[in-house]
Amino acid sequence: MAVTMYPISVPIFVRHLTGLAIVMKKAQALYAEKKLDEVTLLSYRLYPDMFSFSRQVQAATDHAGNCTALLAGIEPPKHGGDEKSLADLIARVENTIAWLNAIKPDQIDGTQAKPVVVKMRDREMKFTGLELLLNRSTPNFYFHCTTAYDIIRHNGVEIGKRHFMGAN
Repeated sequence: MAVTMYPISVPIFVRHLTGLAIVMKKAQALYAEKKLDEVTLLSYRLYPDMFSFSRQVQAATDHAGNCTALLAGIEPPKHGGDEKSLADLIARVENTIAWLNAIKPDQIDGTQAKPVVVKMRDREMKFTGLELLLNRSTPNFYFHCTTAYDIIRHNGVEIGKRHFMGAN
């Protein structure tokens, strides 16, 4: 059986973003219950040269949306990038999930050899669709989801692997 691009991209992004939304809602509830300042979580970094929690969530949604958009040949979801609360970040994730859920398999399948250009600030990187998905977007997506999860866990929210995997 041949594997096609859609099932190894969009449903994976949706599953893990759903898990991210779940753990952020758990963090939101804990911070409200204990009357903690959410800003401490949003600005938290595992190490000084790493992205903050907010930026980890933003990067995860950006990798999922940008990869899918490049493969489908459409515009990625637009976000303000100025999220200041867990509610804002949850909305960003849920908006990305809704956008991804509107993508049809025929928009993605067959893009394995499609030439794709990722524009960075000062350079361009060229990939095939499969190279983009497997060698750039998916590893980056998992990295940022995992780091966001680790920050939440480190800050006292009782979550486990099943939450990361998208289970309630």
